[in-house]
Amino acid sequence: MSYTVLVFVKQVPDTQNITGEAMKPDGTVNRAALPAIFNPEDLNALELALQLKDRFGAKVIVGTMGPPAAAEVLRASLYRGADECILLTDRAFAGADTLATSYALSCCAKKYGKFDLVLCGRQAIDGDTAQVGPQLAEKLGLPQLAYVEEVLELGGGKIRIKRTIEGGYEVLEAPLPVLMTVIEGNHPRPMNAFRIMKYKRARTKSELARDHADANYTDAEFLAEEVENLAGRNLLIHEWSAGEVNAAPDRIGLAGSPTKVKTIQSVVLTGGEAKSVEPTDAGIGGLIHELIEDHTLG
Repeated sequence: MSYTVLVFVKQVPDTQNITGEAMKPDGTVNRAALPAIFNPEDLNALELALQLKDRFGAKVIVGTMGPPAAAEVLRASLYRGADECILLTDRAFAGADTLATSYALSCCAKKYGKFDLVLCGRQAIDGDTAQVGPQLAEKLGLPQLAYVEEVLELGGGKIRIKRTIEGGYEVLEAPLPVLMTVIEGNHPRPMNAFRIMKYKRARTKSELARDHADANYTDAEFLAEEVENLAGRNLLIHEWSAGEVNAAPDRIGLAGSPTKVKTIQSVVLTGGEAKSVEPTDAGIGGLIHELIEDHTLG
């Protein structure tokens, strides 16, 4: 039996470079001012999906919500082994919190149609909330398995997985379709050189328009010729707007986001007073005596 696996990933700002200057007045991150990377745990989710492709011949579809530049993480997914990609992009999606994001992704999944598994990374490094996966499961009416590390069995309309818990692990079973959030535990495969050569030309409609801005095409001629050409070579990255996935305007972007960021600070730890202690019994004994006297110890 062939399976269809949807993997939702995110292009995130490199959190090591976030400062107060990287924020907009409305409390959202100015992503254009920061370097963008593939969210690390989403790479683990993609790797798990690709392992299912290797083992069971599953079809892997990768989707992301973001600005047109987020197509980069989709090409990176194709380089690793994904079969198809979807970019959910629209100015109306901007400023979304986890609630609005999960709603938009649920609209994307519903538009795509039938699937057996939905995979997400446990959390994104630009928020660390771990809310989008569970909220997406709720909106799609799916059972969810969190902290998944490995798929043990898949077949007969159900899946058996191993997940990490404090002090050990659990083996759980759920019916299909199911949503799983994946943690670090596997080793994401590198990008394949042959796939890079093939899919480096994969484009969204917006990128095609940008790349051919000076070409002698009307919009209709361009879409009819270039889009059809890329689609025939499996190089077209699907691009869907809010309207195309039937997303309600009041449930996406800032309008659909009850959570607002008031401010952000960059905390820098600096060294204080330092004291050198001789590595001898007398030196260590003297340090302990001082700590007892000022009640740090005892």
